[in-house]
Amino acid sequence: MTLVAFDFDGTLSDSEMTVLLGEQCDAAEQMAAITERAMNDEIAYAESLRQRCALLEKLPVSAAEAAFDQVVLRPGAADVLAALDEAGVHTAILTGGFERGVRAALETEGVDVDDLVANRLPVADGALTGGVEGPLIEGTKDRALEDLAAAADVPLSETVAVGDGANDLPMLEVAGLAIGFEPKPAVEPACDVVVKSMADLQAVLVDEGVF
Repeated sequence: MTLVAFDFDGTLSDSEMTVLLGEQCDAAEQMAAITERAMNDEIAYAESLRQRCALLEKLPVSAAEAAFDQVVLRPGAADVLAALDEAGVHTAILTGGFERGVRAALETEGVDVDDLVANRLPVADGALTGGVEGPLIEGTKDRALEDLAAAADVPLSETVAVGDGANDLPMLEVAGLAIGFEPKPAVEPACDVVVKSMADLQAVLVDEGVF
């Protein structure tokens, strides 16, 4: 296995970016409810993301930056990413979340990935517009994983996908090894292995000969 693709919110991080953003404008509970419906496959992910981002209209950029600065990797995630990097394994983050928050969390821990596929929040006049842009709104993670594998010259059969929610299903279904990180009930049947911690994940990757 020479390419490992991670989801971010709920997997590498236990932060939920849209909820952190929502806390800046008293919309966190609405955000969390929409997110839960999406992760349980009760509402289309693209629609859920648009609904959540619409709640952020007119949020000042300074408040958005404050939210992104609160995004952190879950315990042990940096160790897994560092070990994969040291072993020469190609790593990627495929997230419907936002590039700025992912970058903040990675920089805090001093780690990085080879590829980051994420969305963005457009800005006008110093505030969020309430819209969202990026490849993982209508686009799906299976296509993103296929594109990354092709660019890295890695067969899909040699890829690993790690995720937890319904929008991770496409990449879990096409990867050579599908690992669920405390997956939602609708997601678990698509997983080859289920883990509950980064230590468990690292052990699985070692057992599978990834590094």
